[in-house]
Amino acid sequence: MAQNKPSLGTVLTNGIIKENPVLRLVLGTCPTLAVTTAVSNAIGMGVAATVVLICSNIVISALRKVIPDKVHLPCYITIIATFVTVVQMVVKAYAPALDTALGVYLPLIVVNCIILGRAEMFACKHGVVASALDGVGMGIGFTLALMLMASVRELIGNGSWMGITIIPESVDRLTIMTSAPGGFFTFGCLMALVVWFEAKREKKGAGAQ
Repeated sequence: MAQNKPSLGTVLTNGIIKENPVLRLVLGTCPTLAVTTAVSNAIGMGVAATVVLICSNIVISALRKVIPDKVHLPCYITIIATFVTVVQMVVKAYAPALDTALGVYLPLIVVNCIILGRAEMFACKHGVVASALDGVGMGIGFTLALMLMASVRELIGNGSWMGITIIPESVDRLTIMTSAPGGFFTFGCLMALVVWFEAKREKKGAGAQ
């Protein structure tokens, strides 16, 4: 029996909420917790990962029929590492401050579970267009999750957003939000919020049937 293929619209939107790689699939948590102390860092990491995700998905999908099964994982990592190197060189050249802020987490995109997971679970089984859209959707979902976490942590921890002071200096900052415990707390709260939202939406959809 032929499997029902998801529509391109579904492929594009799945990664934003329903299968958000960070808040639903719990992938890429290490860079998520590390770089979300500032919104600018979160955007930089999200865009870099999205570019690598889209490009690697396209190439892996295009080569899926010629890559031998026995060496598919090393091939995927080589392809991903190539795009990560290109992105890292561009960031170093045009945004050195961002490169310094992201530090080791930029080259570690090579082993990011989101990118490798989409290559293994989607790109190697679907066409180029669908794989590109999957990369776009997952990248947007990843970037939005990073921005949401960073907005909460930067605003409460530093009283600013994108470096712009929002909360007056006279108000005390909750500096724990810019440390590891604050990251885990924010992460847990956002995950719970997304799960609640999805459950409510599914319940509403079931009631409408």
